[in-house]
Amino acid sequence: MSILAGLRSLAQFLKEKTLESIIDGCIDFVKTFLYFVGMGTNSQKKSATIRTRRAIVNILKRQGATDAHELASHLGISAMAVRQHLYTLQEEQLVTYQEEAREMGRPAKLWQLTTAADRLFPDGYAELTLSLINSVKEAFGDAGLEQLLNVRTRHQIDAYQSSMPNQESLEQKLEVLATLRTEEGYMAEIQVLDDGSFLLIENHCPICAAATACTGLCARELEIFQSVLGKDAIVERTEHIISGERRCVYRVSR
Repeated sequence: MSILAGLRSLAQFLKEKTLESIIDGCIDFVKTFLYFVGMGTNSQKKSATIRTRRAIVNILKRQGATDAHELASHLGISAMAVRQHLYTLQEEQLVTYQEEAREMGRPAKLWQLTTAADRLFPDGYAELTLSLINSVKEAFGDAGLEQLLNVRTRHQIDAYQSSMPNQESLEQKLEVLATLRTEEGYMAEIQVLDDGSFLLIENHCPICAAATACTGLCARELEIFQSVLGKDAIVERTEHIISGERRCVYRVSR
């Protein structure tokens, strides 16, 4: 159909319609258009809200107790907006707070995650792992469980060492190790201290339930880190989730 023929058809269509029906049709179109635009906008807002609350949870997981102003500086939004998200997370029993006295003004609320928030992070198939540990112990006794831990330790050492060429510095090895541990769900990071030593920080333990039931798992981690980082490295655990602390921290020096 030519453009001229199309215009003639449109003119004939409009001639057959009253002005009122044309206006009604336009209004219906606009309403439908605004409805779908509104749906898209609401969906975007909901998605942004979920991302912001997830970011808050991740920051609290890594940093521990933090006030709304510091969270706001990380997220690039207002402290008031952060508080609204925190109060919602509090209603869901995912966060709580403790008040800390300040020199001026009212006490500050330091927000932190509750144990209920652990479900938001990898758990390493906690129930299955715990069941397998108990089954091995029942079937083969403590000796069998010890042998299982030996095999697991050897496999982990081999896997980590294959990612760390010998020429890498201690700091480079730690960076690689932190990346590997993060991929396994430990949310690991490295901090360099003023004296030249390092902190390997693990903000989450995906095998916490299993490690609580089988303390040998945690004991073997020190052995694994020591083997991977080399005989010249000194590794000591300074914080421990199993002991009730927020994270596991290992001080590494030469």
